[in-house]
Amino acid sequence: MTDPKALLDWVTAHRDDMLADLRTYVELESPSSDKESLNSTLAWLGSWLDERIGEPARIHRVDGGERGDIEVRDYPGRGDKPILLLCHYDTVWPLGTLAEIPFRIDGDRGTGPGIFDMKSGLVHAVWALRALDAAGLERPPIRLLLNGDEEIGSLSSRPVIESEAAGVAAALVFEASADGAIKTGRKGVGIFRVDATGVEAHAGLDPDKGCSAIDEIARVVLYLHGLTDREKGTTVNVGVLEGGTRTNVAAGKASAQLDVRVASQEEADRIDRALAELRPHDSRATLTLSGAWNRPVMERTPTTVALYERARAIAAELGVDLRECSVGGASDGNFVAALGVPVLDGFGAVGDGAHARHEHISVQGMLERTALAAATLDALAG
Repeated sequence: MTDPKALLDWVTAHRDDMLADLRTYVELESPSSDKESLNSTLAWLGSWLDERIGEPARIHRVDGGERGDIEVRDYPGRGDKPILLLCHYDTVWPLGTLAEIPFRIDGDRGTGPGIFDMKSGLVHAVWALRALDAAGLERPPIRLLLNGDEEIGSLSSRPVIESEAAGVAAALVFEASADGAIKTGRKGVGIFRVDATGVEAHAGLDPDKGCSAIDEIARVVLYLHGLTDREKGTTVNVGVLEGGTRTNVAAGKASAQLDVRVASQEEADRIDRALAELRPHDSRATLTLSGAWNRPVMERTPTTVALYERARAIAAELGVDLRECSVGGASDGNFVAALGVPVLDGFGAVGDGAHARHEHISVQGMLERTALAAATLDALAG
């Protein structure tokens, strides 16, 4: 294995080239909801990748429908199983945000829409492979997956991700770090809706003839919030309530939309059982549950810990204290980890402000993360 410091020296010498690539990429606005912009961005990415790391042995592109397409690129290397590099090219920012928040480098701080989440991460991955080439090191087999609908739940891309992740040796997810920390655990996410149907009646003249859907949904909300168990990392939040037509009418319909986060499959199973046990308080009312788990739990497994320890040792040679953490947010890494693949998430930018107007990266962090990715891939080769 080469000296990680030598890789960092090479990356640092190419700082301006990396920032030029990052500028071009950030200035290609790619909101999740704009298919035309996503197509343009993916077309540029294809040309850029061919120029920077060579043409792949295989390109597999899947139509995302109304969402961004998914493109998978396989590059040969030393070893039997590929390393999966997961990146998404869609952002939460609408067209026109660039005019309000232009790409800018001010000392160590880089800003621009999507720079932190997660355009800088793909630049890290590509320049890490270039650093390996420049050092005369063989790459491990690389499977680079570019996802166009991650920010809106990966509904189109999930089956592609799961199919392409089958049989890989490990996965590095180039999502942004958590204040520099690698994410070795992520919560599972469930998005559900409960609809209550009651019996409408005049609230003053015929109160006994009515059955309030709002009363039913209010009881449901208290029940759902009671399922929260912070010690086990489980939160249930009803974030949207709707119902009723007028103040003097017993509500015929009401609904609650909820977000569930769990840190273990055991807790996901408990929530499933609790949701299945929902019953109306009034026998004249009905409750209907819809929704599903959007992402499975990314649990901190022994194989993931072992992979993290390898990366942490490499980071120490770079003078970087690489911490680990578990977070409540989910990513495409959740899908891969659920297949039993060791996953290190947060290999992307060091900075702050995901989905916020103060979104920014550290340029020095970009250089260190790129060298870390290169040395980690070198360690995983063969």
